[in-house]
Amino acid sequence: MYIMKCPQGGSFSKGELQSFGNIELSPCAGVLNYGQGLFEGLKAYRKEDGNILLFRPEENAVRMQMGADRMCMPSPTVEQFVEAVKATVLANKRWVPPHGKGSLYIRPLLIGSGAVLGLAPAPEYTFLIYVSPVGNYFKEGLAPINLVIENELHRATPGGTGGVKTIGNYAAVLKAQSATKAKGFSDVLYLDCVHNRYLEEVSSCNIFVVKGNVISSPAIKGTILPGITRKSIIDIARSQGFQVEERLVSVDELLDADEVFCTGTAVVVSPVGSVTYLGKRQVLIITNNNLHLLH
Repeated sequence: MYIMKCPQGGSFSKGELQSFGNIELSPCAGVLNYGQGLFEGLKAYRKEDGNILLFRPEENAVRMQMGADRMCMPSPTVEQFVEAVKATVLANKRWVPPHGKGSLYIRPLLIGSGAVLGLAPAPEYTFLIYVSPVGNYFKEGLAPINLVIENELHRATPGGTGGVKTIGNYAAVLKAQSATKAKGFSDVLYLDCVHNRYLEEVSSCNIFVVKGNVISSPAIKGTILPGITRKSIIDIARSQGFQVEERLVSVDELLDADEVFCTGTAVVVSPVGSVTYLGKRQVLIITNNNLHLLH
């Protein structure tokens, strides 16, 4: 794994590779007491010729900088971030699965590691990266997933931290997600907390709704994470001649859609086979036409 540190108000110094293992933190660490932490997620893939590819790591670096600003944290430069990712992947290249057999998941973390008792930014920050080989995110593999629309609990609020990848955002979805998975569903789709009728995102991925030649996705306005796979899909869809709209998307539109799919680093592109809302299950038809082009 890779580690580098930074004092509050300073800059990150050159980091180093270390053997994977536990890290030492004070019980007063900012991340433990006040949740001052961010993470990123990206993947490395092995090509048929054995070379290794990274998927847009500079986008993750920029997103971490945006999140760090929101959370009052210093952040590595884009160059530091990308070089640290490359160094960590090369040091673990034996763990990158063969072509077509999975990927190497890369987890950068930025945490307030310094001790602070009063409510304030931590006096020191740690940036670290570790990796793990992974396969498909959902148990369904490449088969369509089954979502439940959550109409009581919410993932984010306007003016909050839903638009950045802070660690607390993910703890907040565990209650609804655990209950949903216990019933055999794949994951939870959250609605906006103001009107409770517009789509936001799934626990760990963005969502798209397809109707004819129009592909719609909830607009990024502070409560939805600006997904890097999402951004890529939008670019590809437009280049393929689709009309892409980023706007408010209602539950009714989803239930009337031709196709629905999710995107994210972990899930890549996952078709949605059914959506359950207020106890009623709506089966969606997967036609291959649009999803084939988007893959």
